[in-house]
Amino acid sequence: MAAKIFTVAQQKGGAGKSTLAAHLAVAWLARKKRVALVDIDPQSTLADWFAARQETLGEGAGGLAFESVTGWRAAKAIDALAREMDFVVVDSPPHAETDARVAVRAADLVVIPTQPSPPDVWATRPTLDLAAKEKRPAVLVLNRVPPRALLTDRMTEKLAGYDVKIAKSRLGNRVAFAESMAEGLTASEYKKSSQAAKEIRALANELQKKA
Repeated sequence: MAAKIFTVAQQKGGAGKSTLAAHLAVAWLARKKRVALVDIDPQSTLADWFAARQETLGEGAGGLAFESVTGWRAAKAIDALAREMDFVVVDSPPHAETDARVAVRAADLVVIPTQPSPPDVWATRPTLDLAAKEKRPAVLVLNRVPPRALLTDRMTEKLAGYDVKIAKSRLGNRVAFAESMAEGLTASEYKKSSQAAKEIRALANELQKKA
């Protein structure tokens, strides 16, 4: 049975794309699934994170498969991993280049993180258009949500006008997300009982059902 492929995409930088991709991959890994994380973003954020993970956990990286690939090899690599894994999580480039299109085209579900601010909400449109052009289902994930809900609710209403699904599970602006990444880990490994860990587990469960 082929893997479920989740492409994390967002053309606006700074949305937390790589952090989300790593956290989702490890959340599914914790459920005893075979998971591969694919970094096709030239910034190589996940490649650096995975190197730190190997330093922390050893060469086996806690059982997480990882591949960094760009260009024409990307589609082939994703397809090969999909035949071996239960889940493949792809971190795509932040621009509508060929690699981003390949990643979106391969996805069973395109996951689009966005912060609940007007510039971030406006910036989701090109990514949504790319998913629509490739005829791939997409879901928005509100990320780095501040404690005060007024602006978040207003931005959620704005996003609802984009005719796109919005995940019920939200990720707060939690220190544990960044702290854990520095160690090559995720919040659920770094601080298992933290609110950040609870939020990512809830999101992983929700997205798994949508794919």
